[in-house]
Amino acid sequence: MTIDDILMQDETIFRDQRVFNQDYMPSTFLHRGTQMEALTLCLKPALKGGKPLNALVVGSCATGKTTSIKIIFDDVVKYSDKILCVYINCQLHTTRYNIFSQIYKKIFGHLPPETGIPFSRIYEKIMKHLQSHDQALMVALDDVNYLFHSKNANKIYYDILRAHEEFEGVRTGLFAVISDIEFRYILDKNVKSVFIPQEIVFPLYTYHELYDILKERVKAGFYPDVISDEILEDITENTDSIGDLRVGIDLLNLVGNIAEADASKSIQKKHLETAIKNTSSISLKNTLQNMSESEKTLFKIILETDSAELIAGNLYKLLNEIKPLSYASFDRLLNKLEFLRLIDIKFTGKGHKGNARVIILRFEREEIGKCMV
Repeated sequence: MTIDDILMQDETIFRDQRVFNQDYMPSTFLHRGTQMEALTLCLKPALKGGKPLNALVVGSCATGKTTSIKIIFDDVVKYSDKILCVYINCQLHTTRYNIFSQIYKKIFGHLPPETGIPFSRIYEKIMKHLQSHDQALMVALDDVNYLFHSKNANKIYYDILRAHEEFEGVRTGLFAVISDIEFRYILDKNVKSVFIPQEIVFPLYTYHELYDILKERVKAGFYPDVISDEILEDITENTDSIGDLRVGIDLLNLVGNIAEADASKSIQKKHLETAIKNTSSISLKNTLQNMSESEKTLFKIILETDSAELIAGNLYKLLNEIKPLSYASFDRLLNKLEFLRLIDIKFTGKGHKGNARVIILRFEREEIGKCMV
């Protein structure tokens, strides 16, 4: 079969392949009702002329935080013009100017000029618009830890939450979204006094929740009878073992493409086996890329240490030679690597009080090396 033949084929097992895109917004969003209710309650006071409530939105990657916020923001726009809701990805926008340029764009439909206009004028124009339109402002800063890494967080928080001190009547709120559950941040006193958030936790999905979510994607994305319950269960088990819903969604997309390339009208076991081989490497690569510098340093030490020497106490000494830190901080890093499913930690019953721990890599060193290139 030629490339032209492949591209021109009309037959497909996909009803709508966009369903498997990572930015797809599902019409039915399952198992996050409690969290979405809490987020909505934060916005409710602003509908009555009050100030929106701040929230710290915490949960690992792929637990529904971003989707929940975007769905609620979309609903608010349909329901009322009393709140201006702005979602900002802080991996992409880390400076004070960039953050407020995104707010400016939401209001005026275009970014401010890149040069020639000082920040103060952009800020003033935003706040005067809120004043004149009697609109509250709610900003969702997704992956807000990136603002702390760039040392811009305190100033941005201050500019948003204390705007009323300079512009009378302006009402602002903040959803600070953190995906790195081990991240510890420190706010300046003058920011801490106005950022008093309620904490909204997004736990990892259970096996049954993952199955329900993937089942909905199957219904929306494939034609009937393309994928059996048995294969969907296998995909769910694989997703649950990795702990990342995105892996399951990518796996559905990949296994569908493999079945189509095989000219099959249904997804079979052999297609899934091929897909899993490809997906495990992709997932591992994504995990390694998204680790913090401290996590990468410790993981590199683990990789370079002989298996017989992979004892927690030994690793702590090796890490301290490169990056001095407390044992409690080291322990958090080690637990994070276990949480990311890169290592297993086993108590040996030896050492002081029998608490000595041995570290076991979950992947072959050769496979890890390929993914780190």
